[in-house]
Amino acid sequence: MNILSVTAEIFPLVKTGGLADVASSLPKALTAHGIHTRSMVPGYPSVMQALTGASPIRQYDCLFGERATLVAGRADGLDILALDAPGFFDRRGGPYTDDHGKDYPDNWKRFAAFSFVAAQVAEQGVADWRPDIIHAHDWHPALSLVYLKFSSDAEIPRVLTVHNLAFQGQFPARRFTELGLPDEAYSIDGLEYYGDLGYLKGGLQAADVITVVSPTYAREIMSPAFGMGLEGLMNERHDDVIGIVNGIDTEVWDPSSDPLIENHFSVRAPLRRLPNRQKLLDRFGLPNTSGPVFAAVNRLTWQKGMDLLAGVVDEIVKGGGKLIVHGQGDAVIEDAFTDAARRFPHSVAVRIGYDEPLAHQIHAGADAMLVPSRFEPCGLTQLYALRYGCVPIVARTGGLSETIIDANDAALHAQVATGIQFSPIDANGLRLALRRAFRLFKRRRIWERLRRQGMRTDCSWHRSAAQYAELYGKVLTPEIRLAG
Repeated sequence: MNILSVTAEIFPLVKTGGLADVASSLPKALTAHGIHTRSMVPGYPSVMQALTGASPIRQYDCLFGERATLVAGRADGLDILALDAPGFFDRRGGPYTDDHGKDYPDNWKRFAAFSFVAAQVAEQGVADWRPDIIHAHDWHPALSLVYLKFSSDAEIPRVLTVHNLAFQGQFPARRFTELGLPDEAYSIDGLEYYGDLGYLKGGLQAADVITVVSPTYAREIMSPAFGMGLEGLMNERHDDVIGIVNGIDTEVWDPSSDPLIENHFSVRAPLRRLPNRQKLLDRFGLPNTSGPVFAAVNRLTWQKGMDLLAGVVDEIVKGGGKLIVHGQGDAVIEDAFTDAARRFPHSVAVRIGYDEPLAHQIHAGADAMLVPSRFEPCGLTQLYALRYGCVPIVARTGGLSETIIDANDAALHAQVATGIQFSPIDANGLRLALRRAFRLFKRRRIWERLRRQGMRTDCSWHRSAAQYAELYGKVLTPEIRLAG
């Protein structure tokens, strides 16, 4: 079976969040099920530089006004199709924003062009390869499913995975005439979205099957609280929505062999982890402590609840703990953490930005990982934390509630607990969770059991890849095709 996976990010070539990790690790996991994936990505400079054996397979003299070449190659063990369109993707900023964090004003066109070519590849194939299914990830390539839906010749099944419903690709309706779609595509059953264009909304209408990244999130998005204005559509298509929890690449995230950390360890050799803790404190200029070292490696945004964490730093300091924060996001939240580090220089350290090696070192050295998200479709940070013996402290929402077993009395007695969940998701709930963590940390045998149980958790793609393989098999059966 051949799958065309279409994504705006793929690790390690380009990454702003968990989408990139999933887009790279799922294709690898699917090979065990006899499934071959080609991943199509925009030709950002980092992508083009990483390709080996690159060869042009299709030329475009005027693709939405720009010259472009579809290039095939390999990178990091993946088969890649890259749309090399310098006018769209060779830019100094990030994949979606400029150096100042502002969305590129032509994002509507950049990802329409990307989607248009993806639809062509899905429909016509390339060279001697044809996909059996197109699998688009998030809003950026969602328009490819719309192009296919309104193509009279397209019969390829269409799968869309929503990694975060909050990001939808909404653009002015006046751009519709430039997309090259028939008039009927701009309707309530197509791209029309509150008087604008909704790329994700159109993709949701056009997909045969919709997957989201946890069963809990699949239920949550049916409600106004989590539906982000699309709860009506999600309820209409509820029979077509399937929740499959993400896994992680257990070769990239393996504490027994990770080249990005100095001291390797495992659940069978947990004491070898201890030097990583001291090295982490030294790196951030924090003194050694008998209290817990808390960490947060995440986007510094409201969704991730990082404003809640910034508001309870005093609870950590008062308890004798340390806090290390690494990430970037909203300027107000960044400033709040920077200010906390100034006020508590011996207890709080902050590194604004994102550095992959540093993220591995923090997971390998901290005692607990804080993930206070207000909503979290799945989350990968807590899975990395489990793998690296860093006890997760998570909000009870979405995939966080499914991947972490709370250290309540029953779970502790049964020796199955892997972390701490908290609810309600507010500052008080987080404070209470921190107090629970301090109490458990003092009971060293229980804390070490929590750590070891977390490291034993299967965070791989093994089960989830099998679910995707089963889904692909079903979607190829004509009688279960749900859209079109």
